[in-house]
Amino acid sequence: MVGVTAPAIDGQDHRDEVVRAEGVAKHYQVGSNLIATLRGRSALVKAVDGVSFTLKRGESVGLLGESGCGKTTMGRLLLKLVPPTSGSILFEGRDTATIDGADLRAFRRSAQLIFQNPFEALNPRLTIRQSLAEPLENAGVPRAERLGLIEEALELVRSPSPAEILERYPHQMSGGQLQRIVMARALILQPTFVVADEPVSMLDVSVRAGILNVFRDVRERLGLTAIYISHDLALVRYVCERTIVMYLGRVVEDGPTEEVVHEPLHPYSKALVTAVPVPHPDQSHEALPIHGGAPDARNPPSGCRFRDRCPHAFERCAVEEPKPIQQGNRTVYCHLFDS
Repeated sequence: MVGVTAPAIDGQDHRDEVVRAEGVAKHYQVGSNLIATLRGRSALVKAVDGVSFTLKRGESVGLLGESGCGKTTMGRLLLKLVPPTSGSILFEGRDTATIDGADLRAFRRSAQLIFQNPFEALNPRLTIRQSLAEPLENAGVPRAERLGLIEEALELVRSPSPAEILERYPHQMSGGQLQRIVMARALILQPTFVVADEPVSMLDVSVRAGILNVFRDVRERLGLTAIYISHDLALVRYVCERTIVMYLGRVVEDGPTEEVVHEPLHPYSKALVTAVPVPHPDQSHEALPIHGGAPDARNPPSGCRFRDRCPHAFERCAVEEPKPIQQGNRTVYCHLFDS
């Protein structure tokens, strides 16, 4: 599975791509169709609805948006933890929907998840040694080689020495120490692709910087391709060179992180940037006058899904879904740029 050369698509060379998502959607049935119809609603939640992007080898990409935008579902789709309703996801040139058997086991070694909550990611009945040995055992690594790999993984994430922690249980460790263990477990099989689902959101502010530094250093040292899922633009800016902004199941902007931060194009991206606190009292952001909360994902607005909250919405926004528009190094889904 690892090392498969991506085939030519539309006459282009895609050998540097690790992941390609094409029109990916994930819909969930919620409740009865009959009851939903009687209430004037849909029973279908479109968590992800027509998302397309590519990830190049060694690239670190932030998946940014407020709660309910579909970013975590997108991460699970990329790792083949849930099947897509439609669309396709290619990993190193192969459609993940066709992967099974030995190829699926190889894919699981190559694509790993760093969990959001370290307190729930580890079995409380297993020691740290047992938790780290479990993926090695599942992958068929000989017992004699496991301790060496465990020690290497712990050193990689700057964990306390193995002699101090391997026989401990999760409840005997701090949140920051546990998150390093969770990262070590994700990296112990030497993956090429990692999805980090808000890995510092459950930690004290005082230890977040250390974990983010480890994540960034490990990614650069190993040349990992990474998706960093977050609602916090400041964190994404710190660890990712590219940012994909999602809103209500769809991508609204995709481009270099610094450009998105300093000159956001989509009105929703602008709202996210202006929401970030400014450290200096003499500085201020001009707040974007969006109103209301995110719509019900079962009944999204027609046309542009952000139109109900957008101060720049006009008639076309209600009847036509925005298409991707190229603006320099960025792609934006907004009628304002489609002249």
